[in-house]
Amino acid sequence: MMLLAIDLGGTEAKIGLSDGEGRIHKKASAGVSEDGYRTPIVESAIHAAKQFMAEYPCEIRGVAVSACGQIDPESGTVIGTNGRIPHYEGTNIKAAMERAFEKETWVLNDANAALLGECFTGRAKGLKDVILITLGTGVGGGVLSGGRLLGGAGGIAGELGHFTLRADGPACPCGKRGCFEHYASASALVSRCEAASGKSGLNGKIIFREAEKGNPVIQAEVSAWIRDIAEGLTGLIHIFNPEMVLIGGGVSAQEELLIRPLRERILQEAMPRFSEGLRIERALLGNDAGMVGAVRFWLDHQKSACF
Repeated sequence: MMLLAIDLGGTEAKIGLSDGEGRIHKKASAGVSEDGYRTPIVESAIHAAKQFMAEYPCEIRGVAVSACGQIDPESGTVIGTNGRIPHYEGTNIKAAMERAFEKETWVLNDANAALLGECFTGRAKGLKDVILITLGTGVGGGVLSGGRLLGGAGGIAGELGHFTLRADGPACPCGKRGCFEHYASASALVSRCEAASGKSGLNGKIIFREAEKGNPVIQAEVSAWIRDIAEGLTGLIHIFNPEMVLIGGGVSAQEELLIRPLRERILQEAMPRFSEGLRIERALLGNDAGMVGAVRFWLDHQKSACF
């Protein structure tokens, strides 16, 4: 038997069929904002998932969902989004999926799901103390401590993009100033490179290509960006003392231009005892991480994980 796995983002839903070992056998993706969010994204995802199941019919045991935003992991409700996605906050994803598919559903935040996925079948398999950050439009993240996902009092701990890195920094949509994601996200890299170079229309691929070619302006901005990422991560390392820090997001594929210099800087700046045995690596599972982690989360709620 299989699980229907759904990774629900603000613009796209990834859909797959997974076995109990976290192997994705069939997968697809579908837009969820095609009509400008007039249709709630959960409804769009359910419609796409039903089409997927019609194409790949099989008996499923349950539905495992990774979803953007702050998710109450017990009720499966979206309890925070900073208002970025219309008609989303307050949605009970668990209830909606169970009505649609008549199968037990469990839902967790997408960054936490990515972390669980990496610990289930990915780079951090078998480890018990891991930090994951994803560098994209913003900065997401999660913390595994002692083999357990750190949830906090409300199940929403792990907003690693929203601690203050610069007290005099710009305002953030979360209500604070100088948040880590303003300096560490891939969007931040694009903004600072465009400002420094006077060019528009840049993206990660262009930036790293220019850095590799030796463009001194771009190289300086990439170096400053890595410095800021390292500064924030070093603080997190001193708090959580992980075995491994994983870097996710499309830019994490840049081993020589991002991961290696970031690793070197962190190992130099962290206190000696915290850097002993510490590994800084790129995440392995890519776009499948959320689905795989959602499957792990679903399995963790069962009395037996045997299929």
